[in-house]
Amino acid sequence: MKDTRVTFKRRHAYNTKSNVLKAVKTPGGRLVGHYASKKRQGPKCGDCKCSLPGIKHLSSFSYKNTHKRERTVSRAYGGSRCAGCVRQRVVRAFLIEEQKIVKQMMMEKSKKAPKA
Repeated sequence: MKDTRVTFKRRHAYNTKSNVLKAVKTPGGRLVGHYASKKRQGPKCGDCKCSLPGIKHLSSFSYKNTHKRERTVSRAYGGSRCAGCVRQRVVRAFLIEEQKIVKQMMMEKSKKAPKA
């Protein structure tokens, strides 16, 4: 059963997600209510939509007050893409460049070949 010995302190009487009280006993022996903040989803990878590890789950407004090292990861696409997606991008770019080189070589070979 809900603890009825603690009452709301703000002018919002309904039991909603944003109005959650936790009963806390103070060192003086009194029961007081602490308002719990909502759980945040945290940032997601822009490509695969998985949660980004190493970055705090905060509200978008409170990222303003955190250090830069808590908002990003020291890597290319740090706080935006996960490591797997960055690896995919690097490999894809490398393979595309290789493909261009092979195509260029084939064009040169076909130009040099005698037309018989």
